Amino acid sequence: MTYDRLVCANCAAPVSEGRCPVCRANRARMQQEGPFGGLNPVTLLTLLIVLVAALAVLAARTA
Repeated sequence: MTYDRLVCANCAAPVSEGRCPVCRANRARMQQEGPFGGLNPVTLLTLLIVLVAALAVLAARTA
């Protein structure tokens, strides 16, 4: 999940705006998650399935 969709329970503003210390801390934490931190689980699963299918096609060609 990306932080631009989250609403802070402390100040009731979007976390992406960083209005309070809680928002700023969560925004900083979520920005440090790495390259796949912003992807939702469905996207990651789809990428994994495509990778496995590509490997299966390559294995079938070499066999």
